[in-house]
Amino acid sequence: MAMARTDYSLNIKGDEVARAKANELPISPKHAIEIAAFIKGKTTAEAIDYLENVVALKKAIPFKKFNCNVAHKKGLDKWDAGRYPVKASEEYLRLLRSVEKNAEYIGLDTDNLEIFHVSANRGRRQRGIFPRAMGRATPKFAESVNIEILVKEAQ
Repeated sequence: MAMARTDYSLNIKGDEVARAKANELPISPKHAIEIAAFIKGKTTAEAIDYLENVVALKKAIPFKKFNCNVAHKKGLDKWDAGRYPVKASEEYLRLLRSVEKNAEYIGLDTDNLEIFHVSANRGRRQRGIFPRAMGRATPKFAESVNIEILVKEAQ
């Protein structure tokens, strides 16, 4: 499967910003968008620590946009609805570690990195069919997500 070559949505030049991007990840777009909204403004260390707890099913991600019929989870701050999006959290962890390495490469202080831009949007849908009884078929789509993270040193 060929990956789509897409550019960053924020076009910031200079050596004070580190960036990482992943295209067409096979994860839920809704989960990816909720995680993006949650980790924006946090440091990379805070985000990695929290997402590792999500993968271990100890802490939940608050679902603020896609929260129709989402059950309440304990331990959420100022919110009630949440889930444990393990697969999406693992991809975010991989990307956060990558952006830390990129920041280290350009000479930024990796202990003091703030996530100031996170974007998660739907990628291409891969079409398939689901065979049914009596020779019929139902279309099905495999969804994908493009994620980008930009960090800078916190003041």
